[in-house]
Amino acid sequence: MKTERIILGIDPGTTIMGYGLILQKGNQMELVVMGVLNLSKYANQALKLKKIFERTLELIKEYKPDELAIEAPFYGKNVQSMLKLGRAQGVAMAAGLYLDIPIFEYSPKKIKQSITGNGNASKEQVAAMLQRLLQFKEIPKNLDATDGLAAAVCHFFQGNKTVSESSYSGWSAFVSQNPDRLKK
Repeated sequence: MKTERIILGIDPGTTIMGYGLILQKGNQMELVVMGVLNLSKYANQALKLKKIFERTLELIKEYKPDELAIEAPFYGKNVQSMLKLGRAQGVAMAAGLYLDIPIFEYSPKKIKQSITGNGNASKEQVAAMLQRLLQFKEIPKNLDATDGLAAAVCHFFQGNKTVSESSYSGWSAFVSQNPDRLKK
C-alpha cells in the first residue's frame, strides 16, 4: 500500500468551482492548495463547462493527484440548476477520467458528516473544522474553496476502504457501472 498520496477535491459549480488538494503521508494530511475558479464572467454555459474541464486538467497536470474526490449534485426542486450542476460535475469527472485518475463521488451530507460529525453542518462549520484539521491561517472569503477541500478530506477519512458512494477508475468502469446512462 502506498504511504503517500495526493487527493484532489472538487466542489463543482457553474458560477464557482471550488477545489482543494491535500497530501496524505501515512495517517497524516497536509494542505497543498485550495482555491476557486470563478465562472461568473462567462455568460455562455458551454464556455463555463470548457473552463471547468481545462482548469481540472491544469490542476491534475500541475499537482499530479492520485485520486479525485468530487461532491455529487444534491437533489433539489430546481431542475434547471440541477442539470447545470450535473454538467459541471460531469466535465470535471471527464477531465479526471481522461487522465486516468480514479474518481470518488460523495454526497454533500456524507462530506459534512465526515468533516464535522453533522451531515447538516453549515459551510462555515465545515470551513472552521478544516481550518483546525489542516491548520491554515485564514478561512478563504469564498467558502467554495473549503467545500472543494472538504471533498478531499472526506476521501482521506474514508481511507482505502471503497466506501465512496460511487467510484470510477476509467471510462470503461463508469460505463459498466452506469448502463442506464447510455443512449440506446
